[in-house]
Amino acid sequence: MGTITRSLANNITTSGVILPTGITNASVANVTSFANAADPSTLILLSTQTASASASIEFTSGIDSTYDEYIFKFIDIHPETDDKRFTFNISSDGGSNYNVIKTTTVFEARHHEDGVTSGLAYSGRTLSEDLAQSTGFQYLSNGQGNGNDENLAGTLTLYNPSNTTFVKHFIAETQWSRYDNASYRWFIAGYGNTTSAINAIQFKMISGNIDEGIIKMYGVKKS
Repeated sequence: MGTITRSLANNITTSGVILPTGITNASVANVTSFANAADPSTLILLSTQTASASASIEFTSGIDSTYDEYIFKFIDIHPETDDKRFTFNISSDGGSNYNVIKTTTVFEARHHEDGVTSGLAYSGRTLSEDLAQSTGFQYLSNGQGNGNDENLAGTLTLYNPSNTTFVKHFIAETQWSRYDNASYRWFIAGYGNTTSAINAIQFKMISGNIDEGIIKMYGVKKS
C-alpha cells in the first residue's frame, strides 16, 4: 500500500466517510471525476426566453411537481415606452387564462440621482401596487423608464405550485430605474388564493411591449 493510499485509508471512518484530513492535493491530484458525487448545483435551468419587442413572455410548460420551488430571473428588462409597469400573473389552466385570485403586499426603498429624495415605505392601494383578492396582474415595477439606464433586474420565486392542498405563495425582489432618474428596490410578496395547481406564468408590461430582456426559469432541487 502506497503512502498516499495508506494515509487516505487511515482517515476513513467505520461508516465510510473520508475525513477532511485524509484529502490533500496529493491524494486527489490525478482524479478526473467522482462517479457517485452528487451535483453540487441546486438550481436547474429549465428555460430561457428573450424579449424583442414582445407583448409578453409566457412559461406554459415545465411548471409541475418535479420541483417544489421555481425561480425566475429577470435580466435587463427594458420597456419600449416610458413610464411603464412590469407585471406578472399566474394560471391554473396552462395559460389559457391568467386570472388567479391574489392577495399581495409591496414595499420599496428609493433614492434619486440628485441625492435629495430617498425613503423606505409601503406601496399601498393608491396606485394599485398591491392586490386584495384580485385577479389582476401584480406589479413588479411602477413608472419604469425606457432610457438605456432604466432597465430592471430581479427574481421571483414561486413555491410548491403543483400542491393541491394549500394556496400558492410567491416572493419577488426587483431593482429598477424610474423615468424621473431614481433607483427603486421593490419587495413583493403574496399568494395565489387557490388550491388548484399553478402551471403557467406570464410577464408583460401593463401596456406596450417589452423592448428587450431575458427571463430564465430555474427549478430548485428537492433536498
